[in-house]
Formats: sequence, structure tokens, C-alpha cells
Amino acid sequence: MVYGRGRSEEYLGKALKDLGVKRDGVVIATKIPGDFLAYDDVFRAVDKSLKRLGVKYIDLMQIHWPPCWHNHPTCEYMKALERLVYLGKIMYIGLSDYPVELVEAARQCLSTTDIASLQFRYNLIERQAEKELIPYAEKHEMTILPWSPLAKGVLTDKYTPENLPEFQDVRSGDPVFYLDNFKKAWRLVKELKYIGEKYGKTPAQVALNWLIMYSPLIVPIPGAKKPEHVIDNAGAVDWRLSYDDWRRIDEISKEIKITYVTWY
Repeated sequence: MVYGRGRSEEYLGKALKDLGVKRDGVVIATKIPGDFLAYDDVFRAVDKSLKRLGVKYIDLMQIHWPPCWHNHPTCEYMKALERLVYLGKIMYIGLSDYPVELVEAARQCLSTTDIASLQFRYNLIERQAEKELIPYAEKHEMTILPWSPLAKGVLTDKYTPENLPEFQDVRSGDPVFYLDNFKKAWRLVKELKYIGEKYGKTPAQVALNWLIMYSPLIVPIPGAKKPEHVIDNAGAVDWRLSYDDWRRIDEISKEIKITYVTWY
């Protein structure tokens, strides 16, 4: 629902229909914006998602971010989601961009189900999630869905210190593309390319495989603007880095210390 104000759901629903995909052959995950979390709005939002997708139920319904602007009580929207699970309209509940403290608060509101997944920013340049979120998810056996697993494209070898995203590209303002930060990450990108050549894999595929090997609960969700991007992303699975190569990447990655203070 979040992306394109529902347009992404419409496209997905049309694709599933046109391809004749069986409903039990796919897992559909979507999101409710943090603005739509009044009790009745949760039901309205899910109804609209179901209609756009053209399905009778949604596998994973995620809260896109905490309702920090409209102050909806946590238990109010969590109880609405739990009721939708009971009614068979959603199968599982997930949270996106929630710190551990708010995940705990949300779980305390539930009586008959639990949080199934956590989504947060995590990649070889930005590994803060390893401090609290990933250990928490592993302890409670929650699926981990890293967004920006390729650091907005930094880890794909598409960009260089001399060729960063143009100003009109929304990514140009992201801290990972701040020149001093990018230069720190550039050594890692070159190593991903070098290691990838041994396996016949791209730097992006190596970066994603490293994440998958970090925890059996991790399912990265890389972006894709073109069909070839989807194919490239799919090439990250069904193989494994050697332990030595995984450790080499790990060591170089840990040396990267970027700053988010890029304009103050």
C-alpha cells in the first residue's frame, strides 16, 4: 500500500492475475503506513489492499513505521491487526523500522498471535542492527527483512567516487553517497568485485549472499528497477561464500565507520 499510494499493489495484483499464478504459490507482503493506524483505519486499509491485490487474504501485513505523528495507541492498532488475523484476512503481522523497545510494547498487546517479522535497514556498510535488532529477532525466531541490503546501490559497483548519483536522483542525498562515506566504502566494493570474480558472481550477489549467511532468518529485500536487476538479485542464492571469503568481507566491512552528519 505504501509505495505509489497503492499503485505497487495494483501492479502486483494485475501481474498475478495475468500470469495465472496460484494464490498458494506466492507469499504476499505489504504495508500499512504509520498514518493509517487508528483502529477503524486499519480495517479500511487492509480492505483496500485486498481489493487492489485481488486476493482474499494477505500473508504478511507490516506496519511501515510507528505512528509518531498521529499518536495512535500501540495496543489499539495491534488489536485491530490481531482481529484481522483471527478473521483470516491476514496471516502474519510484521513491523518495519521499530526499535526493540517498541517491538516489545507491540508484542505485549497481542493475545493470540505474535510478531512474525522485523524489517529494518541493514547492509555491509550500515550494521547497527547487529547490536540489538538482529539478536532480538533471532532470540524470538522472527524473520529478518533487511531493506536497503545493497546500501542504495553503493555495493553494486554501479557508482565510483568520480561517478556518484546525480543531484536529481533521490539517492544523492543519502548519507551513504556522501563523498567521505563513499570513499570509506569503496575499498569494500572493490573487494566484493574481486571475490565475486572467483565465483562468477556480481558484487551485489556477493553482498546479498554475505547477509544470507549471517543468519538463517535473514531474507534481504533488494530493490529492482529493471528485469535484469531481478535476475541479478536472484543470483545471490543457491550458493555460499567460503568461510574465509565471508570473514574477509566481514573484516573490511567492520572497518567502515560512516557519519550521518553530512550537512549540519
